[in-house]
Amino acid sequence: MGFTKTLLIGLSAGLSLNLGFGFARADQLPLVDKTRPNVVFVLTDDQDLHLDSLQYMPFVRKHLIEKGTSFNKHYCTTALCCPSRVTLWTGRVPHNTNVTDVSPPYGGYPKFVNQSLNDNYFPVWLQQAGYNNYYTGKLFNAHTVLNYNDPYPRGYTGSDFLLDPFTYEFLNSTFQRNQEAPRSYEGEYSTDVMAEKAYGFLDDAVRDLENSPFFLTVAPIGPHANVHTTVYSETNKTSVFTEPIPAKRHEHLFKDVKVPRTKNFNPDQPSGANWLLDLPQQNQSNIDYNDHFYRQRLRSLQAVDELVDGLFTRLEEYGILENTYFVYSSDNGYHIGQHRLQPGKACGYEEDINVPLIIRGPGIAENQETNIVTSHTDLAPTFLELLGIPLRDDFDGRPIPLTAEGLKRPENSRREHVNVEFWGGAIGEGIYEPQVHPNHTYKAVRLSSPEYSLYYSVWCNNEHELYDMTVDPGQLHNLLAADGSPLEGEALIAGRSVSSVVSRLDALLFVLKSCKGDTCREPWKQLHPAGNVETLADALRTGYDEFYAEQTGVNFEYCAAGYIIDAEGPMWETDSLMTRDGAPWYEWV
Repeated sequence: MGFTKTLLIGLSAGLSLNLGFGFARADQLPLVDKTRPNVVFVLTDDQDLHLDSLQYMPFVRKHLIEKGTSFNKHYCTTALCCPSRVTLWTGRVPHNTNVTDVSPPYGGYPKFVNQSLNDNYFPVWLQQAGYNNYYTGKLFNAHTVLNYNDPYPRGYTGSDFLLDPFTYEFLNSTFQRNQEAPRSYEGEYSTDVMAEKAYGFLDDAVRDLENSPFFLTVAPIGPHANVHTTVYSETNKTSVFTEPIPAKRHEHLFKDVKVPRTKNFNPDQPSGANWLLDLPQQNQSNIDYNDHFYRQRLRSLQAVDELVDGLFTRLEEYGILENTYFVYSSDNGYHIGQHRLQPGKACGYEEDINVPLIIRGPGIAENQETNIVTSHTDLAPTFLELLGIPLRDDFDGRPIPLTAEGLKRPENSRREHVNVEFWGGAIGEGIYEPQVHPNHTYKAVRLSSPEYSLYYSVWCNNEHELYDMTVDPGQLHNLLAADGSPLEGEALIAGRSVSSVVSRLDALLFVLKSCKGDTCREPWKQLHPAGNVETLADALRTGYDEFYAEQTGVNFEYCAAGYIIDAEGPMWETDSLMTRDGAPWYEWV
């Protein structure tokens, strides 16, 4: 029997949507245990930080930015939906979850299940700690109308998940509630459907506050591209990526808005490495379409903005806002035209990996910004610490400091690095480049401190990139030749030559490419076990030049579509450290 939406799940066009139950006044609520806080987490899909999308969300600004703390240096470790979300819910980087793609065999919900992660991730830990846990929206890619119950995702008191192949169809979504069969909402706007579901779960959570606090996640698809799948089975699909679709009430907005014309927008000269160097400059028709694509993203976010306002309105009516943390983020960032790229993600550049993170709640500083470096590996540890749940030994991240006192620490004393990784291909979205660029696998490290701002990467074809983002924030001027050797005539970085800096970054990235736990959090300690080096600035001391000249760097054997050890090249081993007369190097330097 051929697959059709009607045959599998039926149509519900024209059915009224009334999932909320109305919310009670604070004086009508049951006795609330305020010793344990609640959390509302809104997780958008592909939302940028560098293309100004937050500036067009007045309710996010009113309720979150002006009443909470914005983390300007928050990063995903893989700029792709499913690997990023698995990292977020496990506190582990993709090479440790081995979920590295959006679909099998290297990723997606089936890979998540096969890695035994359905029994060992944040929702399960949350329930074990006595929290009611509710979720509506997108969970993972390849979570479908065919496998939604094979098995059901664990850890939820109430769930209503978007399902593939209809996840990204703004006007043709399919949701699957609790243990029920999937249901179609054809003709209804996806974010509005989800908002009602979120409000209903909030009602449920409040009714049981006397017994359990709650964690509510709302994961809309905006501002992701609209994706229409024309052929679908478990092993084959044909999908078309076009611009997002806004709600009817928002179609008229932002008529003259364009993609920010930064220096790296459609530059006169190609930039980057690998296949990016072959990208042609976009013509005016292409630019006009990308501006339209950008406006559609902003329009699609207006329903998300209204959803945020609706959640805050209800929290205030319930009288529980003062005991609730509200967190706003996105799985990964997005580019449109930067480096001549068509709309999309998957690159290691700042537009794709630096994502929104805003937190409001008890003890959180209001209307504050911080440049403390954080990543998605830190969110699960942060949530556990906020809720008084013991941290886990296998976390690759650590709790984010949230209080005003914690934020006063020097911004490089906590951590200055984020390891970034990717496997497989990169897809261009929209009408001008519906193709996959293969051999897009790379390892990278992003460092940010008051003294320097750097991005260093090694691609699977072993081409290298280094950008001094203090003077080149758009990452247009690669300081390295393809083989990793410094180009002539480049300026100093942090007072040292480019070659001296690269030798340190190469050793750091070599440790990070296979790190686990403490090694991910404190990679310099692997290179300097005495603990006297905690930052790149420490490592740049001239006394360490000989040591770093001898260290192994990242080198791929071949380009692979997933995390295949044979392709990864040499791996870090502590016994590879240089010795002299039997003594470890750090005792004689």
